[in-house]
Amino acid sequence: MKPLFITALCAASFCLSPGMAEAQSRWKPDLSFGVHGGAGASKLFFSPGIHEKMLFGPTAGVSFRYSEENHFGLIAELNYTRRGWREDFRTYTQFTYSRSLDYLELPVMAHIYFGRKSRFYINLGPQFSYMIGDGVSANFDYKDISSVPGFPTTGRNNAQLDMEVTKRFDYGICAGLGGEWRMAQRHSLSLEARFYYGLGNCFPSKRADVFHSSNAMVVSATIGYWFHLR
Repeated sequence: MKPLFITALCAASFCLSPGMAEAQSRWKPDLSFGVHGGAGASKLFFSPGIHEKMLFGPTAGVSFRYSEENHFGLIAELNYTRRGWREDFRTYTQFTYSRSLDYLELPVMAHIYFGRKSRFYINLGPQFSYMIGDGVSANFDYKDISSVPGFPTTGRNNAQLDMEVTKRFDYGICAGLGGEWRMAQRHSLSLEARFYYGLGNCFPSKRADVFHSSNAMVVSATIGYWFHLR
């Protein structure tokens, strides 16, 4: 009985192996180049906290993707993104202030996907950023708030209004969920929602400084176009 079972098992393995080899041979490594653009909402996590709202800004970039195996690949991007925050003056609605921080970003992520012509995917990995611009939009003299009539100087932090960014380099973790639809053999469209949490601080964060932390959080949505090189 035992020799018969071993013989049947060997025969089944012999019959299945060509099919498995054929399925494996059908998979071809994918090298793709893409462009994408969209918008994001961001804020900084200050400690001690401030009264703030999300700042909306653009994001755009280029992507390179390589998939050596089925269901898994790697993505590297070079992006421009606008981050920052808007001040919330509560009942003092006559005042407006927003701080925009422009960054070049380099995410390097694992790309896990399911499906072929239509894909659902997850991107996850570290991101490194460098600030290339810093701008303020305000309807009052934020550099001398003591001279502004009726400006709220009690019950809120105001040091951030005129504080200089001393840490232009940032790093953190990003994760995205999305879908991709193949339109032709070498062309596809994608739609992705992404979350970024920064681990670095924009402003001085030593014990004697005003803020102990000032790290970024960004939620974005982008639409992209992919060209499959092979």
